[in-house]
Amino acid sequence: MKTIAVIPARYASTRFPAKLMQDLGGKTVITRTYEAAVNTKLFDDVFVVTDSDLIFQEIVSNGGKAIMSIKEHESGSDRIAEAVEYLDVDIVVNVQGDEPFINKEPLASVLEVFKKDDSKQIDLASLMREITDWDTIENPNNVKVIVDQNAFALYFSRSVIPYPREKNVGAHYFQHIGIYAFRKQALLDFYKLPMKSLEASEKLEQLRYLEYGKKIKMVTTSHVGIGIDTPEDLEKARKLL
Repeated sequence: MKTIAVIPARYASTRFPAKLMQDLGGKTVITRTYEAAVNTKLFDDVFVVTDSDLIFQEIVSNGGKAIMSIKEHESGSDRIAEAVEYLDVDIVVNVQGDEPFINKEPLASVLEVFKKDDSKQIDLASLMREITDWDTIENPNNVKVIVDQNAFALYFSRSVIPYPREKNVGAHYFQHIGIYAFRKQALLDFYKLPMKSLEASEKLEQLRYLEYGKKIKMVTTSHVGIGIDTPEDLEKARKLL
């Protein structure tokens, strides 16, 4: 299977404008993320897909590969689908542009599911981690996921799922980690299908896949990415170099 990584990179950001072009130890955040994805050696190719001439030139001038996004998009999946529509590829991994400290292990584990016995059932795969702190569980910024006995996603929500009406039944809570590995066809199907009510209500694009009957395989990880969402996050990242 030909596997590529695609890094969707918008210049605008509500909480931290132009964060991907900020300096991080002599290189921009987006350049460090690109290089980290390449250095995992998991991918046949790595691309940044962006709506910004500035980010495009930043990647290309540093020897990387970039694709200009032609249309405005509401989601990362839409942006990636447009970029890969005419590429010869089987599996596409979405790498977040604001995570310059990419860890190889969780990426490898999410790719591994496409080699297992049930791989033909899988349209896309993603990551989750168990959470036990109740403030974390209740926080709507932390997306929760519930799965069936074969680790296929049943639902994602910003609400607490499952709701703990009975406290002592041993329910486990899992936070969704937004790394995806898609079959190319699943991405293209997503791109052509209109948003439905669950996605519109929760503002979670992964619900579109479920609403249209796609199968999402979830992989448990202990890894927590180091994302740069605020200027404070950037300062912390600088100290890690």
